[in-house]
Amino acid sequence: KMIHASIVHNGFNSNVVVGTALVNFYGKCGRVEDATNVFDKMPLRNAVSWTAIVAAYSQNGYGREAVKLFRQMQLEGLKPSRITFICILDACSILASLAEGKEIHARLVDGGFQSDDVTVWNAVVHMYGKCKNVDDARSVFD
Repeated sequence: KMIHASIVHNGFNSNVVVGTALVNFYGKCGRVEDATNVFDKMPLRNAVSWTAIVAAYSQNGYGREAVKLFRQMQLEGLKPSRITFICILDACSILASLAEGKEIHARLVDGGFQSDDVTVWNAVVHMYGKCKNVDDARSVFD
């Protein structure tokens, strides 16, 4: 909180990199409300900022909110990165939402994500496992 206050006092709170770092920091500390407050006050947001807020919600067990933010990110025309996909797949795992997980999986395939990106595909396998869909998990694994 002291660092955040110093950032505001020195006028760095409008910097997208600093704001994103604060969102990330608060999310990792389990302070989703603080992360959201920083995010909402950011005058400029980019795909990294959006990924940070999606991750904050997902990492703290708020899967439904993470999915809503992911959709809002897309409505604003920002392209999800591999990290964004990993975070949103984690949110689908938390929710055990097979329908949303399959939708995200399809977006990965349509988006041309490489099959050698082990981290992304591990997240897909994990999501299918959490959704109790062993057949699709095995299909992705193979």
